[in-house]
Amino acid sequence: MEKITDKIAAVPKHGNYFSLEFFPPKTQMGFSNLQIRLERMSRAFRPLFVTVTWGAGGSTSSGSLQLAELCQSQLGLTTCLHLTCTNMKKKLIDHALEEAKGLGVRNILALRGDPPREEEYRLPEEEDTEDDEESNEQFVWAIDLVRYIRRIHGDYFCIGVAAYPEGHADESHPVDQDPMHDLPYLIEKTKAGADFIMTQLFYDEHAYVKFEKMLREHESGVFAKIPIIPGLMPIQSYQILKRTTKLSHCKLPQNLLDRLEGVRGDDEAVKRVGVDLLSEIVEDIKKIKSKGPRGFHFYTLNLEKAVGFILEKCDLIPSDQSEDPNDSLAIDDFVLLSGTNDIQPADLHSTTSPVLMTSRHRVDSTASQDQLTTYNSPHPPSSTSPPSRATNLAISHGLTPAGREATWDDYPNGRFGDPRSPAFGTPLTYSPTSLPCPPHVARSLWGEPTSSGDITALFVSHLAGKPPHQLPWSESASLSPETALIRAELHALNSDRSWWTIASQPAVDGIRSTDSIHGWGPPGGFVFQKAFVEFFCSAADFQTRVLPYLRSGAVAPQVSFYAGNAAGDFTSSEEADAVHAVTWGSFPGKEIITATMVEEVSFRQWVEEAFGRWAEWARVVRTEESRRFLRKWKGDGWLVNVIGHGYRRGEERSLWELLMGIGKG
Repeated sequence: MEKITDKIAAVPKHGNYFSLEFFPPKTQMGFSNLQIRLERMSRAFRPLFVTVTWGAGGSTSSGSLQLAELCQSQLGLTTCLHLTCTNMKKKLIDHALEEAKGLGVRNILALRGDPPREEEYRLPEEEDTEDDEESNEQFVWAIDLVRYIRRIHGDYFCIGVAAYPEGHADESHPVDQDPMHDLPYLIEKTKAGADFIMTQLFYDEHAYVKFEKMLREHESGVFAKIPIIPGLMPIQSYQILKRTTKLSHCKLPQNLLDRLEGVRGDDEAVKRVGVDLLSEIVEDIKKIKSKGPRGFHFYTLNLEKAVGFILEKCDLIPSDQSEDPNDSLAIDDFVLLSGTNDIQPADLHSTTSPVLMTSRHRVDSTASQDQLTTYNSPHPPSSTSPPSRATNLAISHGLTPAGREATWDDYPNGRFGDPRSPAFGTPLTYSPTSLPCPPHVARSLWGEPTSSGDITALFVSHLAGKPPHQLPWSESASLSPETALIRAELHALNSDRSWWTIASQPAVDGIRSTDSIHGWGPPGGFVFQKAFVEFFCSAADFQTRVLPYLRSGAVAPQVSFYAGNAAGDFTSSEEADAVHAVTWGSFPGKEIITATMVEEVSFRQWVEEAFGRWAEWARVVRTEESRRFLRKWKGDGWLVNVIGHGYRRGEERSLWELLMGIGKG
């Protein structure tokens, strides 16, 4: 039950320390595998403390508390619980703080956050109609939460607050992003009782150096001695880097982009270069004269390999006097990663859809929970002879067959990876909203639609390369180059049938891996794709036209489909354990890599989030008419994913030809 400030004070004055951040996985299978990963990382890395996100990407408070209990109570890791407060009821704040105390958590990162989705944050026993004045307190800014915790709990909690080295971009200052705008608020948060400062992720170390200097030398003196911990996110893939930095308004220095650009299609190479880049940032920050020990906070995204190499390369892992000096780990170079088979295409489809999932390792979806718990772990948690630190570190680095099994999900695809992975549902923003842009940007992009015709017009314009260049269901601000190859087909589905397509890809039959449009992975290989499309349609259209046709002999077995709605209704053409490979490749010296798959578990998760974005879109519009329409459509629509199995040229009717047959004849 230690405070973070006490642990920092125990670090030698000129020493270094680090912390790791984790988020609650969306599935129980992912949570079970995260437990194994956390046990291994805690022994191999020995972080000074860990943090657990609150509501990141729409996760619930119960998931955050469950993960905090695992870290604090079961693994004995000093744990800091994130807590967002905007428009939160006092009763909910009190509940979270009491739960934290009950778990032995004495550290809180007090964040403003975006307005929460109330259904995610309601207490189990709370009635919808409850709104008594005594249960409310106005929490608008993080300082309100800091003051409240201090007033109610005194010094029991060690409180951290967030800072933005490049400035916080929100509706107050969406264009003029400058840390000077935030400075008065940071001063007040610190005076109100903050014990440490943790920064937003950044890749421009010069901006951070300037920011820390500004704080340390501020005339108020409030930042003279307070721990300031820079936040860093290892580069997991080119796509994730671009999306995350866009959503967080984090700048990417040109020299960093130049070094990544040449390898952007090969995730193994991106990760190797990323480790070098992050290690250089860490070493540069180490050189800054510090008032005390120098700390670093890593946003892990629940992945371990990249952060493990950075920690090892920068000599951040603390030694253990009790360990056998002969039990050491010899790692020649990060190039050892090139021996793995876990590679991943960088740009697979027109718009990003979490139903696309990646893994070369699979487990039977009918496996028992005990089997799933020990999956990917060469040493189950119950082992009476736990592996040494060196062994754990080697596994975390993905070395040896055991390491490759343990880090099988190291290259997540799209927003989601494999639902069995701890990284499944990776949050690219750290707020309860899952829209790809802030409210003021959403309103400027999508307006105030009041009819299906308005929505169709948005999609048709988007496909034509005109504004809006981003839709609520895509993370990228531009269409994939693949879209040009199927633009006419997508236009017909949207304009003629009002089926609003949110993800798609054309069929590909053995194109070289270096191809500028379809290529991915290392050179010398060949890649393949099945065509698929994912679209929204009305319930009436789905029940009377789409579903009967997809189940008819006119298309089966040439296509497979999955469909679901906001109410939880689900249907498909497949058995529950069916898995469809839709992108794969053959590369020299490697087995066949199945890079992208579609299955029921991931599709069901995406359906929930996809319809949640309709609700969040409704929340940001300003007119009641538009709000009613968007909420009504959310309750009425279906999301459909259709896969065409004919990828060989000339052998099968194309997916698009089959779809255009719906409603004809």
